[in-house]
Amino acid sequence: MTRRDAEILLRKTFGLPNFYDEQWLTIEKILNGERILLIEKTGFGKSLCFQFPATVFSGTTVIFSPLIALMRDQVRKLQSLGIATKCINSEQTQEENTQIINDAKCGKIKILYIAPERQENNEWIEATRQINLSMVVIDEAHCISVWGHDFRPAFKRIINLVNLLPKGLPVLATTATATKRVEKDIARQIGDGISIIRGNLMRNNFKLFVIKVDSDDEKMIWLGKNIEKMPGSGILYAGTRIDTEIYSKWFEFLKISSTAYNAGLNADSRIAIENGLMKNQWKCIISTNALGMGIDKADIRFIIHTQIPQSPIHYYQEIGRAGRDGEIAYIILFYNPNDDRRLPEAFIESARPSIKKYEKVIETVKSGLFGERELMKQTNLKQNQIRVIKSDLIEQGIIRETIYDKAKKYEFIPDSQPLNTKSFEELRAVKTKELDKMLEYVETKDSRMKFLCDYLGDNSNDMFTNCDNTGEKKIRVIVTPEWIEKLHDFRENYFPELIVESNDSNIVNGIAASYYGVSNVGNAIHKSKYENGGDFPDFLLWLTLKAFRKKFGQETFDLILYVPPTISGNLVKNFAEKASKILKIPISHKLQKQKTTKEQKTFENAYLKKDNVSNAFYYTEPNEISNKKIILIDDIFDSGATIKEIGKLLTETGAAKIAPTVIARTVGGDFI
Repeated sequence: MTRRDAEILLRKTFGLPNFYDEQWLTIEKILNGERILLIEKTGFGKSLCFQFPATVFSGTTVIFSPLIALMRDQVRKLQSLGIATKCINSEQTQEENTQIINDAKCGKIKILYIAPERQENNEWIEATRQINLSMVVIDEAHCISVWGHDFRPAFKRIINLVNLLPKGLPVLATTATATKRVEKDIARQIGDGISIIRGNLMRNNFKLFVIKVDSDDEKMIWLGKNIEKMPGSGILYAGTRIDTEIYSKWFEFLKISSTAYNAGLNADSRIAIENGLMKNQWKCIISTNALGMGIDKADIRFIIHTQIPQSPIHYYQEIGRAGRDGEIAYIILFYNPNDDRRLPEAFIESARPSIKKYEKVIETVKSGLFGERELMKQTNLKQNQIRVIKSDLIEQGIIRETIYDKAKKYEFIPDSQPLNTKSFEELRAVKTKELDKMLEYVETKDSRMKFLCDYLGDNSNDMFTNCDNTGEKKIRVIVTPEWIEKLHDFRENYFPELIVESNDSNIVNGIAASYYGVSNVGNAIHKSKYENGGDFPDFLLWLTLKAFRKKFGQETFDLILYVPPTISGNLVKNFAEKASKILKIPISHKLQKQKTTKEQKTFENAYLKKDNVSNAFYYTEPNEISNKKIILIDDIFDSGATIKEIGKLLTETGAAKIAPTVIARTVGGDFI
């Protein structure tokens, strides 16, 4: 097919006039059955490089993508063009995914998007042998490489499929963010004869700023004063799920149109927010990095980070969603030298666990066959840590997968080589250096755009005047008494919700006075619990009662109960007694423990937290609480396992309603 013929078909199918030169170069190689790594900036049109040839080929093109939001967006667009496109992901039912696989096997699907984690699904593995594959695409290919900024173990399995493909079946790997080291690693894995096409990463339409602050309060105040002055709509990136909630509630307090987005939302909520973003429904979406990469919106006018990312690669990836239409986009990064390194360091630890954790998994697997959930329980490690560790141990030939009683298990390989830690230590050192480079970006006195492009291997000699070091005015935070008062009022009236409701319990979603560690509330609790500071101070009582009245003030309750202590003695009991006197609601001391439990914070995963409190409580006179509406008081809400377990007990005992009320909710370990 000539370029002229292809562009006639392009206009007919996609309604686009022509290809860029590098797009056609890529497509031509694909049509010739080659393997290509395409590194181009966000907004270049990498998707067209595989979508167009997919419509030309007779079989099915499979596209591995880690981004469900991107899948939905692309499927919607391609279907609107009349191209038979589907996606398989965890947010669809098993029946839906099975039907799509069957349609693919019957040749009814031209383009199939699929999450890389499906490579562990037996139904999919079997289906690949029956689908008439015409091309395999690895989108966000940096996820293949442990040196990449978002390595995912499941991506490694795609290479297993690629290695089985016949010669002449095209493979395309695409990314906007690959250093030279990542480029070489991807090329090595995909195989000999791969062509590498690297484009220009410069973004002339960006205006880049760094705002140095001394506290999170300064970030919130500047945003409160200025976000509505920004042009158009945009994305505010926050470090954790909790941060998205806090900033969203702050904006709500100020009557600024916004909504929070993170991986903790259900699928329907995420889809609604993604659709709302496309329609400019809000001034900004406040999100973790769960959002940006999956959204193809041309006119995002600003992207603001409240927390430094782990590396310049992460940063370039996330800001790359702005200004895809070529118009001016404002890129702002807040940085607090006193505190902002802590979170990216936690991400680095999460991405590559410590050697001790690897050794713990090895010793556990030596003792028997365990599935993923069992390994989590045996080792007290989080799911993402277990997945990274088992992927590495399989690759090193130390453990292997096996099927036992129709379930996937992991077993130790006798006489295997000892754990090779050199690559892990090297990787951790590289990730730490990348974070140091991100701090260099913050501190540089030179062009910020040039810094990013040099780091990513685009060594252009272009001159830039598009940042606060090269012509744009520096931004500084001015804190006034008026805004200090506004922030104080917000914190006195914003109370985190406790999500605990379930179909088999009469417990309802509760309320906390504050977040632990976000304000002086955490310090006061810590002093009382761990520094012999005496009863919880009265300001915690008044704040907790204020939260209770805001949530439940219009309701009548019959009884106050409190969670029996693990280590805090009578602190919660005394606090509940004071609340009982003020609310004039009777208190009962008959909720008791029947087994010893540990502090929930000692457990890393939800399975062990749940096991720790399972069947741990009883009520000495159950008839007393039949049909009663109960306030359940505790000091700290962590995973919610304790509150839920007590809610289950009280429901079985006949309680009509259980309303949890606590002093503080922990920030927790959920990032994206």
